Amino acid sequence: MGKIKTHKASAKRFSVTGSGKVKRYHSAHRHNLSTNKTQKQKRRLRSADYVSPAMEANVKRLIMK
Repeated sequence: MGKIKTHKASAKRFSVTGSGKVKRYHSAHRHNLSTNKTQKQKRRLRSADYVSPAMEANVKRLIMK
């Protein structure tokens, strides 16, 4: 039986913290920042967030070797 491979696209988007939570960054912070979004929206998109507990097991299965 072969090894389980890491899903590379997910590994680039998520990381696991020291306490075991899965950290992610917000989408929609790449372009259209000067016209469409308010300063409050842009400020909130800068910060990282955690994956919900319902999705955490799925993401960990993809990124853990």
